[in-house]
Amino acid sequence: MSTAADPLAPLAELPGVPEAVAEVRRAVDRLYGHRVMRRRAAEVTGEAALRGARASAALEGADWPLEEVRRRTDFGADDEARTVGGALRVSAEAGQLLSVWRTSPLQVLARLHLLAAGDGAEGVGRPRRAGEPAAELFPKALAATETPSGSAALPPGSMAELPSVPSSDEAAARLDQLAGLLATRADRGAGGPNAKAAPALVVAAVVHGELLLLRPFRSANGLVARAAQRITLIAEGLDPKSICPAEVGFAELGTDAYRAALAGYASGTREGMAAWIVHCAEALRLGVRESTAVCEAMQRGMA
Repeated sequence: MSTAADPLAPLAELPGVPEAVAEVRRAVDRLYGHRVMRRRAAEVTGEAALRGARASAALEGADWPLEEVRRRTDFGADDEARTVGGALRVSAEAGQLLSVWRTSPLQVLARLHLLAAGDGAEGVGRPRRAGEPAAELFPKALAATETPSGSAALPPGSMAELPSVPSSDEAAARLDQLAGLLATRADRGAGGPNAKAAPALVVAAVVHGELLLLRPFRSANGLVARAAQRITLIAEGLDPKSICPAEVGFAELGTDAYRAALAGYASGTREGMAAWIVHCAEALRLGVRESTAVCEAMQRGMA
């Protein structure tokens, strides 16, 4: 087993990140300790998948009420319906891709894109080629419904601008680097006793941020990136039952904050990277709060 230092470990020491990691760890542990989880964990997982899918679709511009998502069976009528259907397919299958993720994350990303975009989409299930465009990440603004508490302040002004989409060759090269990094972590055991490893939250934030910036596919990159974060949190052991829908938190915080935090990650500065990781932590904490409310409703016999 390799004992080489984890290249992501320094990110865990950025300003505000240790506190965010610790707060999320406590929140997740409390949720896993809820008495409902003893007998109804599978139901909580299913509800988290549904709510996470609804929120991820909302971030793509298809902001449907939860009960509408729960009720509908036809998801091919129009663009919004197809987006919601894609989010549901991705969310339903994400947990089943764990074993492949550990050995071949690029294969999983291709599968996630197939699920998200649907069989009829152009370039489905493969990275975009030279000259092929990538769809916009934030097609519609989703206003925040939650004010972050304890989040690192985002640098003003310039950080709201995202860099241009990298070429297909650059995206492919960086994807290979990301896959290699994840494979190395799997070989190491994601933080064995002889290696200082980055916390799960940090790794998931990097996976999420890289995929959003690279936009490796022609469409549905947001759905794929958020699903990849979810799989990473499962694989890294922070949320093994996939009951913490961070997508709900990103939707609550709104696309303006999401975009600004991502621009911070793209800047590569200490402050910007820290702001992105803290933003991801806040979204996950809100996802924990969502599932805690589900557990409470189940305990009262309301769900």
